[in-house]
Amino acid sequence: MTRIIMITGGQRSGKSEYAEQLALELSANPVYVATARVWDDEFRERVRRHQERRGPQWTNIEEPMWLSAHDLTGRVVVVDCITLWLTNFFFFEEDNDVQRALTQAQEEFDRLTQQNATFIFVTNEIGMGGVSDNALQRKFTDLQGWMNQYVARRADEVVLMVSGIKVKVK
Repeated sequence: MTRIIMITGGQRSGKSEYAEQLALELSANPVYVATARVWDDEFRERVRRHQERRGPQWTNIEEPMWLSAHDLTGRVVVVDCITLWLTNFFFFEEDNDVQRALTQAQEEFDRLTQQNATFIFVTNEIGMGGVSDNALQRKFTDLQGWMNQYVARRADEVVLMVSGIKVKVK
């Protein structure tokens, strides 16, 4: 049976560490699906620290868009993170079409979660900090908010991380 857990919160709120800890409680050999594309040295170092924190018991998959291409049946899977995954859809074409990106991401989410697995999705609450004066940022914030709502409606559990403390939402 598929189980969906969504972990959300602000930057550096402890989301990824909590997701990894939870995955290890549920499985001796969880899967980590990294959705990010590395764009600079600082981010490369951040990725390296994340990889170092996880031990050899993890199966690591780097997949920027098509998560359902991987057979994850029967596994406990951390998808980190929805925000970076969405950037790959949003910036894939130059027009930054919010509706197209949202539809593609929702359809891919549905294909992925048809697999019988436990999915732990990490995401960000980027819309809590006010309205940006940058039109592109506003479009992406809308996209992120709508996708978070989509995932949360389908999730069995939703956890909000605040300063390293988990707050059960659903």
